[in-house]
Amino acid sequence: MAKPVCYSTKAFSTTSPSSPLSAATIERREPTPSDVQIQILFCGVCHSDLHFARNEWQFTQYPAVPGHEIVGRVTKVGTGVTKHKVGDLVGVGCLVDSCRTCPNCSAGFEQFCDLGMSGGTYGGTEKHLGTPTLGGYSQSIVVEEDFVLRMPANLDPAAAAPLLCAGITTYSPLKHWKVGPGQKVGIVGLGGLGHMGVKFAKAFGAQVVLFTTSPSKVADGKRLGAHEVVISTDAAQMAAHAGTFDFILDAVSASHDINAYLNLLKRDGNLTLVGAPEKPLPVAAFPLIMRRRSLSGSLIGGLPETQEMLDFCGKHNITCDIEMIRMDEINGAYERMLKSDVKYRFVIDMKTLA
Repeated sequence: MAKPVCYSTKAFSTTSPSSPLSAATIERREPTPSDVQIQILFCGVCHSDLHFARNEWQFTQYPAVPGHEIVGRVTKVGTGVTKHKVGDLVGVGCLVDSCRTCPNCSAGFEQFCDLGMSGGTYGGTEKHLGTPTLGGYSQSIVVEEDFVLRMPANLDPAAAAPLLCAGITTYSPLKHWKVGPGQKVGIVGLGGLGHMGVKFAKAFGAQVVLFTTSPSKVADGKRLGAHEVVISTDAAQMAAHAGTFDFILDAVSASHDINAYLNLLKRDGNLTLVGAPEKPLPVAAFPLIMRRRSLSGSLIGGLPETQEMLDFCGKHNITCDIEMIRMDEINGAYERMLKSDVKYRFVIDMKTLA
């Protein structure tokens, strides 16, 4: 296969785990017949971006460009593209490719592709160029049309950008475990993921209880849709809910006592992890076996479900609570993110990159 013609575009990248992100020029392929070229308008800042930039997952190749919560306008399409046209408002999430043929991809679960995350928006493999994929902290990106999503026209595009990761990460397990009216659902942690979990669980019609260690977040939790907020360090408050939950979504990425939450589940209740603590969490056997409870995990969503989620958000007017930043504020935003000093997602206004 001949190497595609490339073009240059501005970006913010880092050259080592300890280097700040700074202005750079990167190469993108010119659109092939199945490609869509997108001018990036907004890009959300996910905690995964920080992990990747600082090589905390031990697979980053430098120079590295993070960013996988992308909203932009189509500026060019390949000759074979049928799903998108110039001028469309579109989104790109955590995936820009997959094998398309394994059982998982065939079923619409591209996030579980048998080839792994080689199709990641950053840190994957750019199969046309043979180089690592470069993410959304840039002026433009080129993506195969099957991995480009339609954005609802009625939503604020900046506040909708984090739906491409934080949104689908919480929507998918709530749908998989059939959360709905008549169910009592817990959300653990009120951050970028947790605040979306509260919004979705409320929209699905469940009774929503937020768990937080911060008394200062009680009012915000209720504003976002929680019917009740429990301070998880208060043993009496926790004990009052023992054995009463149908489902709990755990969005905490720090070390915490997961057994305390397993004890809150009913018989056959489920706790799903979407947070990713650095160290393994000790799990006791008896909270699981005594009531046939289950513990599971979930990873973003496939392309069909992500589009379903975006359409649901358009119908119910659901977006993320965001704080807009300039591109040159990204390093400070990372430091604030480490302190949980954001309500509840940073979004980069990409016109500031120019």
